[in-house]
Amino acid sequence: MITSKELREKWIKFYEDRGHVNIGAVSLIGDGTTGVMFNVAGMQPLMPYLLGKEHPKGKRLTNVQGCVRTVDIESVGDATHFTFFEMMGNWSLGDYFKKEKTKWSFELLTEVFGFDKDKICSTVFEGNDSVKKDTETAEYLKQLGIKEENIFYLDKSNNWWELEGTVGTPCGPDNEWFYPRHDNPCSDTCDVNCSCGRYVEIGNDVYMQYKKLEGGKYAELENKNVDTGFGLDRLLLFLNGLDDGYKTDLFLDSIKYLEEQSGKEYGKDEEVTKAMRIIADHTRTSVMLIGDVNGITPSNTGAGYILRRLLRRAIRYCKNLGVPSSVMQGVAKIFIEKVYDTAYPLLVEKESYILDQFDKEIVKFEATLVQGMKEFDKCITGINRKNAFMLEKDPNYQKETEISGKQAFRLYDTFGFPLELTVELATENGFGVDVEGFNQAFKAHQELSKAQAQNAKGGLTEQTETTTKYHTATHIMLAGLRKMFGTGTEQKGSNITEERLRFDFNLDHKMTAEELSELQDFVNSVIERGIDVVRTEEKYLEAVEKGAYGVFNAESNDQIVSVYTIDGVDKQICGGPHVSNTKELGKFIIKKEESSSSGVRRIKAILQ
Repeated sequence: MITSKELREKWIKFYEDRGHVNIGAVSLIGDGTTGVMFNVAGMQPLMPYLLGKEHPKGKRLTNVQGCVRTVDIESVGDATHFTFFEMMGNWSLGDYFKKEKTKWSFELLTEVFGFDKDKICSTVFEGNDSVKKDTETAEYLKQLGIKEENIFYLDKSNNWWELEGTVGTPCGPDNEWFYPRHDNPCSDTCDVNCSCGRYVEIGNDVYMQYKKLEGGKYAELENKNVDTGFGLDRLLLFLNGLDDGYKTDLFLDSIKYLEEQSGKEYGKDEEVTKAMRIIADHTRTSVMLIGDVNGITPSNTGAGYILRRLLRRAIRYCKNLGVPSSVMQGVAKIFIEKVYDTAYPLLVEKESYILDQFDKEIVKFEATLVQGMKEFDKCITGINRKNAFMLEKDPNYQKETEISGKQAFRLYDTFGFPLELTVELATENGFGVDVEGFNQAFKAHQELSKAQAQNAKGGLTEQTETTTKYHTATHIMLAGLRKMFGTGTEQKGSNITEERLRFDFNLDHKMTAEELSELQDFVNSVIERGIDVVRTEEKYLEAVEKGAYGVFNAESNDQIVSVYTIDGVDKQICGGPHVSNTKELGKFIIKKEESSSSGVRRIKAILQ
């Protein structure tokens, strides 16, 4: 059985032997420049270099990068979904291209991992009106010995790579590698396009020839780059002949621990197995996010909100499994001390802090969960009783099948029960939830307080053309502070008048003259570039998943919020107001930096 540690080592050595430098992993937390909250791909931190900036470690790079994707949290619980995973990558920054890369990927699969070349399948881009067909890659594959009948041309949805929701990022056709799980095709036409599950995608090589523009258009990059991504978790699963990701060494010890604590066996009962998977997965991701170099903590906004959601979902499934929530700390220790101790040594250094954050969130949510569950059960019992009563009177009565929006809002407003938890519990009990009714239930309250609340959050004493400019300037300044000091930097207070802006933020030291100069230059550079400030309306959770942040407490994931984007600089949830283009702001000058309170600094600045 190959272990995860051995797989990491084999990957790095293979590419180091071919002139690549191991650059190590970077923070899981997005820095605000790529349009997403978390690093969702191994190449994401390398975007500036893929776009032409010279990398200090050269043109050939490799690493194993942790990633977090939370768009399908509800899917976690099956055998293949994870919220944290690792991508093994390597890159050419204007150095080698398709010929060398196809050769090396082929060698890695056949010589290092022992794949049969006659069974390897590969897909390439079939082309469209915007981009030509990738016959070049196909020819290199045939020269390596891959059978022509095992090479497939597929459309953009299959063999084109780009980061959704972003502009200015590198993209291009990709070459995906597939291998059969077994030698028993389901039919005479069974190939990589078949839905029977016989073929597994092992990894892919992206050939970044283009830069993504507005309106679905593309422009040639000055340097042609290569981005390779092979999923460590998936390849580990395949190399060990497994079909359950929770049976690799990444999860073996944590699942065994949950079996011991619960007295139940993994794999015997569907609900027990699901609960163990969710606890293990969500605990692992939470450990990684809290223990990250730019570690976050649970909160009601931004990335902290996603972390809180993961922790609280795991806590609920501890109840389902019949174990105390404290077992999550035991699972966390396994990931810290045994699984990722060498790959992520910072976790070991921060172990006490990580476990303390787990404990705090467990304590906070326990009371909420107990009271909320009682009220939820009352809702279900009430609906069932009503249905039974009405059916006795009228056999043709159409039973109620959902929790009303009013009931769901009461669970949230009175008992702090998250809407997504109500939806998930309702589904498990065979009911739906009137989400639209939920939104309507608090709309009157929201509308009543909206203008006053947003002005307070933005720090505006009154809304004029000048204060609007200052408000936009605070967005740019906060983006600069987050770039300098990490995405854990947040607004702690703001006050804007016709004469100046005052902005409070968390920081553990007095800013140096150099740091203040860097921040001022950053804001002025954004102003001088004349970037449009674009307002969109999005559902709260979708905005957060795309990297939006801000001082905003949404009543539900589906609440429509205003998002203001300054392309390549900032994406904030905000009620406004803002200028249309950064050029309108004039010159930004920092007048003073001082202490506001313990751990909070204050900047006063003007626009000229």
